[in-house]
Amino acid sequence: MAISKTTGAARMAFTLALALAAGAAHADATLDKIRQRGTVTIGVLANGGVFGSLDPATQQLVGWNPELAREVAKGLGVKAELVQVQTATRTQFLISGKVDLLIASMELNPERADILGYAPTPFFRVGGAAATLKGSGINKWEDLRGKTVCVSQGSSYAKPLSSDYGAAVKGFKSSSDSLLALRGGQCVAAVHDSTLIHPLLRNNPEWADYHAPIATDVLPANSVVWTRKGETDTIAAVDKIVQDWHRSGWLIATEKRLGIEPAQPLLQELHAKYKQGS
Repeated sequence: MAISKTTGAARMAFTLALALAAGAAHADATLDKIRQRGTVTIGVLANGGVFGSLDPATQQLVGWNPELAREVAKGLGVKAELVQVQTATRTQFLISGKVDLLIASMELNPERADILGYAPTPFFRVGGAAATLKGSGINKWEDLRGKTVCVSQGSSYAKPLSSDYGAAVKGFKSSSDSLLALRGGQCVAAVHDSTLIHPLLRNNPEWADYHAPIATDVLPANSVVWTRKGETDTIAAVDKIVQDWHRSGWLIATEKRLGIEPAQPLLQELHAKYKQGS
């Protein structure tokens, strides 16, 4: 018996609705699974420096990203299992289920929000800074037009550098590879999170010939905790934890203890907001 186009379309829509509902149910089960096993697996980026690095003495991940990850676990009442991720593969680690959450220097933008979920309250704000040789003649973003600029693969800075400033962007597996390429003369500048560039140039004598001359950041954006799409229970639980950090001033205290400079004004703004609302 022939099936009408209307009936076929209705069945297809019904099947799709069931699939979406099943996916949502599975996704919302993530928080229950975390609590049942007593562990949350969090992907963290540790490219060196105060925002994340490997302590050679203990072989433990230390710094801003790892500390926030452990504090999320504490807020959820479970143990933290930290997984070191790379810029190019961090999203795949989350989507594939290798990690439950990401705290990996991955700022909020529309492209990422289309494919991932996130706790909406930010815990930092970061933009891109350019490291370049002193005397390179680079003083503003427009000076990069027609010049080769090194970035990490998957960096959100690649698009504005190319489309807005006309740079020839060259991607590398990690920020370490990108910075090595800069030192090797493969590019005129390397653009990475300002939280990586400024401490590197300020504290490392090996970088004494380099500086970050551009006063503004490219593409400043909020840092958030990332989840898979549709994980509403997980998002709500994590967002409450982040709001509590702001309310108590824990983020400001942690920033100061770790020596993060310059201090992020967003933290003071959100501390005042949530403290007032408590």
